Amino acid sequence: MRVDHADGLRDPEEYFDRVHAACPAAWVVAEKILQPGERLRESWRVAGTTGYDFIFRVSNLFVDPTGEAPLTELYGRFTGEPTDVAAVVAEKKRLILRDVLGSDVNRLTDLFVNICERHRRHRDYTRHELHEAVREFIACVPVYRTYVRAEAGVITDEDARIITAAIDAARTNRPDLDGELFDFCRDILLLRVRGRLESELVMRVQQLTGPVMAKGVEDTAFYCFNRLVSLNEVGGEPGQFGLPVEPFHEACVDAQAHWPRSLLASSTHDTKRSEDVRARIHLLSEIPERWREAVTRWAAWNERHRRDDVPDKNAEYLLYQTLVGAWPCATERAVAYMEKAAREAKVRTSWTDPNPVYDAGLRAFVERVMGDAQFTADLRAFVEPLVEPGRITSLAQTLIKLTAPGVPDFYQGTELWDLSLVDPDNRRPVDYERRRRLLAEVATLTPEEMWRRIDEGIPKLWVIRQGLGARQRGLCGPEDSYRGIVPRGGKAEHIVAFARGERVVTVVPRLTIKLGGGWGDTTIELPEGRWQDALTGERVDGGEVPVGRLLSRFPVALLTRGRD
Repeated sequence: MRVDHADGLRDPEEYFDRVHAACPAAWVVAEKILQPGERLRESWRVAGTTGYDFIFRVSNLFVDPTGEAPLTELYGRFTGEPTDVAAVVAEKKRLILRDVLGSDVNRLTDLFVNICERHRRHRDYTRHELHEAVREFIACVPVYRTYVRAEAGVITDEDARIITAAIDAARTNRPDLDGELFDFCRDILLLRVRGRLESELVMRVQQLTGPVMAKGVEDTAFYCFNRLVSLNEVGGEPGQFGLPVEPFHEACVDAQAHWPRSLLASSTHDTKRSEDVRARIHLLSEIPERWREAVTRWAAWNERHRRDDVPDKNAEYLLYQTLVGAWPCATERAVAYMEKAAREAKVRTSWTDPNPVYDAGLRAFVERVMGDAQFTADLRAFVEPLVEPGRITSLAQTLIKLTAPGVPDFYQGTELWDLSLVDPDNRRPVDYERRRRLLAEVATLTPEEMWRRIDEGIPKLWVIRQGLGARQRGLCGPEDSYRGIVPRGGKAEHIVAFARGERVVTVVPRLTIKLGGGWGDTTIELPEGRWQDALTGERVDGGEVPVGRLLSRFPVALLTRGRD
């Protein structure tokens, strides 16, 4: 059972208790968008989340942190936009509070006014001051919501920390407002000042912070801060540029201990771009100089297609990344995506206040660029060497999803290579008959034959088939431990390897462009015993094994063995 939008529930803990009482054997996951560092409440009777936190972890494994500085410099210079994502997020949350959810803020302000009227010390605050304090606090809440149970007088230490930090940030941002006003707001939200109106204010604030995060961050900031758009994902943090292997292992150990039946996603109905598009765009972090040269060249060529400073440079930069990630991309898809992105960004146009002149100019620019043979030929030449590394990255994250602690989820169409963008692009009809035909055929092919037919997506389908087969045989179950395997050698940073229980070892590459095509002296230590790669059929004995041997016939390895 999937519970959508758990952040919208008035009291999720009580709700999940009722669900558990009615269906004690049901597998329940909640669509809870965790921010980096935020934990799912262990008091909730759920198996875990719908997997956006996993997307953030696994996706960042394939981003090269050394690319952050040059890509930040390029983005700021090319677009003239701010490069501090936290500032962008705060600005866009304030925008949503003002232009989209203003009536909700006014309702909270009315409550706050009535509360102050009952407290002699705070009667003199103006309505405007109370309005500004409430709005700034909500803009500073770093998570979708807290879960204070005001009427019951229950607040967790975690919620108290979140509220206190948000109040402190709001006080810093608005020194023009009385500090005692923020103290009073804090005391209400921490249940130090209680009453019927105070409880209503607490609960209504919590109901509003979620929509502000969703509209301000997911649906606005993620279309404005375009430094490396593969990081702009639901539940993600564009300011965190890459994730080392060790923290990933630590997160998996924690997941195994607390949420071994949580859902593991990589693409969903709500992701901004598919897992395969993200995998290819991630590669730009490994080649920032080559990317800078390409963007500079394309912008110079395409200047002739601009009219009256349309589009803005930020939209143009987004277009180039989008085309790299989704190429080959039909003109109508590119036009539709850019129209949606521009309106979601709410800078020059929006859904509620469209700018027909800008919209027409953007559409014409995209059409002219896509019809420019010089540009598309150069774009094709740039993308071509990224296709195979992007696909290897896709196979790596797919195998991790299949074998990490949790339950793997596959969004429609992603059984093969899928270069979909945000909805409605990712809701196009899926050719399931083709997938059935390939699935029936794939087991008869050698790894070399699969790789020769790579454009059909057969390698990805094979990884999914074999990974699910291993799970069906009882491997990678919720009871199987997780242990990171530390590789040794000159290319050790390019390997992610881990063991599940005593019968499965996963080995995948990362940052494959910088890898340079050879493994040299890099090895991993396999547990003792006789192992077989479920993807190639190759057998290998435990002990220190060269990575080059494990990945010689297929770019990822799923090693299994029978019970001792």
